[in-house]
Amino acid sequence: MRVVVQRVGEARVDVAGETVGAIAAGLLVFAGFEESDGDGDLDRMAGKLVRLRIFADAAGMMNRSVIDIGGEVLAVSQFTLFASTRKGNRPSWQRAAPPTVAQPLFERFVARLEGALGRPVPTGIFAADMQVHLVNDGPVTLVIDSRQPE
Repeated sequence: MRVVVQRVGEARVDVAGETVGAIAAGLLVFAGFEESDGDGDLDRMAGKLVRLRIFADAAGMMNRSVIDIGGEVLAVSQFTLFASTRKGNRPSWQRAAPPTVAQPLFERFVARLEGALGRPVPTGIFAADMQVHLVNDGPVTLVIDSRQPE
C-alpha cells in the first residue's frame, strides 16, 4: 500500500461537476494498493496517518496530528501510485491491484481511518474520473509505503 498525503487548508473531489467529498483543514490522502496488501497494511497506514505529527503546535513546530487539531481526512483511491516508468515513456500499472481487489481494500482502509479518527471520512468515487481541488498547506506532502517504511 502506498499513500501520498498532503496537509491541506481545504480539499474537495468533484465528479461530473458535482462535489462528492470535501473537508476543511486536515489531510488529503491518495491511496494505492497492490494485490498482496492486507489488513495489516491497512491498519498500520490508517494508524500512522491519524497520528502523523505534521501540524504546527503553539511554537510553530510540526508536532500535532490531525486528531490533535480536530482536523478531517479526505481519501481518494489512486492506482497510478504504483506506476512503473522503468521502460519507455508509457507507465505500466502491473503492480497496482485490479479493481476487484483494490475497491474492497480501499473501502476497508476508509473504515479503519474512520475508526482511528472517530468521524466519517469523505471519499471520491472509486474508478471515476475525478477532479481534486486542494489548498496545500505549507506545502507539506509525504509519500508513505507500507512495505518500505522510512
